Amino acid sequence: MNWKIELIFVPVTDVDRAKAFYVDQVGFNADFDQTVSDELRFVQLTPPGSACSIAFGRGLSDMEPGSQRGIQVVIPNAEEARAHLVANGVDASDVDPQPWGRFVTFSDPDGNRWTLQELVPQS
Repeated sequence: MNWKIELIFVPVTDVDRAKAFYVDQVGFNADFDQTVSDELRFVQLTPPGSACSIAFGRGLSDMEPGSQRGIQVVIPNAEEARAHLVANGVDASDVDPQPWGRFVTFSDPDGNRWTLQELVPQS
């Protein structure tokens, strides 16, 4: 049996601001945005090349905005990813080299934290 993670909820306070941040600044693809009612709106975005998407909106989660702190994304090049984020107005950390990877972190406007990891070759 295969188990695939395909959707992770990210709690936000302002759906439009979050969508603009992730699409216009970070570079995610806008897959779906549906308002069902005044109480329910579902937005789904996918990082380029990813099989897993994120979702946020109204009426979807009881998590506190900014409480998602553990999403890690594998990227091919930490310097290029950081340069892309900074060029688009995202406050990204310097590249942090570790024996198990090279890391860049950033947060969305609500404080949800992301970690980008460039894998290093295993010897």
